[in-house]
Amino acid sequence: MASDTITTAMFLIAAVIAAAILLNAVFPVIYTMAGTFSQSSREADSRIRTDFKIINTYAKTGTAQIWMKNIGNNRIAYADINQSDVFIGAPGNFETVPKKVGSLGGNGWNYEVVSDTNTYWDSAETLHMTVASAKIPTSVGSVVYFQFVSVNGVVRSTEFTASG
Repeated sequence: MASDTITTAMFLIAAVIAAAILLNAVFPVIYTMAGTFSQSSREADSRIRTDFKIINTYAKTGTAQIWMKNIGNNRIAYADINQSDVFIGAPGNFETVPKKVGSLGGNGWNYEVVSDTNTYWDSAETLHMTVASAKIPTSVGSVVYFQFVSVNGVVRSTEFTASG
């Protein structure tokens, strides 16, 4: 009888120690997975709420003018616009152009938010972008390819004809 009690106690102690070891091994994995799911959820929400539309385009002598309207629920900070990617040129012969500060001397792009009241591209506001590139076709009627990729991965592109 006493030996049964000691054996049961030893098994109970071993079970408690095994459970503690298992908890210490599993809990950090669960915590990491929860953080990963939470981050993925935030990123997906940001992409879903971000939407903009290219509403007008114009290109002449190596410079393009593009107007885009924020039609999503997400306001976009200027810092995020500055980190976006811009591609322009002829279809199949385009390049990524860098963000420029100040005047556009050489290849690059710059923007302004029309009628802006803060440092965000808010919903319903229009962003006017000027893009300079040697890859922009200069002959009248040539097709120009433009693509804008926001910092959170939302992509909008269009093709339009150059005015000369």
